Amino acid sequence: MMNNEPIKYDLSLPCEAELLVPHRRPIRMIDRLVEFNGTSGVVEALVSSGNLLVGEDGTLDSIAFVEIMAQAYAAIKGYYDLSNSIPVKKGFLVAVKHLEINGEAYLRDLLKVKASTISEVGGFAIAEGTIMRAEEVLASASLTLWVP
Repeated sequence: MMNNEPIKYDLSLPCEAELLVPHRRPIRMIDRLVEFNGTSGVVEALVSSGNLLVGEDGTLDSIAFVEIMAQAYAAIKGYYDLSNSIPVKKGFLVAVKHLEINGEAYLRDLLKVKASTISEVGGFAIAEGTIMRAEEVLASASLTLWVP
C-alpha cells in the first residue's frame, strides 16, 4: 500500500539549507535559514575550507557573493514551498544588476545574507540580496531568477 500524504519536514528555525535548496556540497555555500518572513529572510553562510572559491590565502573570491545571494533566495523560496507542501524546485540565475562589492570575506567568516523577493512574474523573480559580516555590508545586488 502506497502512502500519498506529503512528507512532513521539521521547518523550525534555524533550518538547515540542505533541506531547502537543490545544491549540495561543494557547490552549496549556505548553511541555514535563520529568519523567514514570507517573501524575505536571512541565511547564514560560514566560509569554509571546502568552498571551491576560497583561495590559498583564505580569501573568498568575490564572484562567490553572487552565488551566495542566489542560494539565499533559493533557501527562502524552498522554505516557503515546503511550508506549503510544495516540493523544492530548481531555479536558475539569469541576471545580476547593481552589484556592489564593498569588502572581502575570509575563511571562517560567518556571513549573514538578507534576501527578499521584489516581484514575481510567471516563472521569473526579481530579488535583492545583501551580504554582511557582523554590521559590515560586503556586497549587495539585484538578481533575476527563473524557477520553471
